[in-house]
Amino acid sequence: QVQLVESGGGLVQDGGSLRLSCKASGPRFGGYAMAWFRQAPGKERRFVGVVNWSDTRTTYSDSVKGRFTISRDSAKNTVYLQMNSLKPEDTAVYYCAADRDYRGGLYETAAAAYEIWGQGTQVTVSS
Repeated sequence: QVQLVESGGGLVQDGGSLRLSCKASGPRFGGYAMAWFRQAPGKERRFVGVVNWSDTRTTYSDSVKGRFTISRDSAKNTVYLQMNSLKPEDTAVYYCAADRDYRGGLYETAAAAYEIWGQGTQVTVSS
């Protein structure tokens, strides 16, 4: 079974940067779409961005576009979320997720479409 483990969260000041990592392990995840979501206290889990293992196409939510960048290193089985120009409203638990039904084309942005989740990593941006 595919497992996802996030790391890299922490406390950063307004305008700072962090890079999150999501390491995948297990059989046959090569075709999956890999996404980042975040959940602030009292709010629903929201889509941040997505990439897949086969090409470099990415999609981002409007709230992070131009500030966050998703990349993947197939040799390390790791997906990254580089977060720049962080704002206090970016404070949340960030989750890595995999859509094992992805077959190319448009990405899913609903959390319900992703079957496999990591444990989450806390990102706190202080003002």
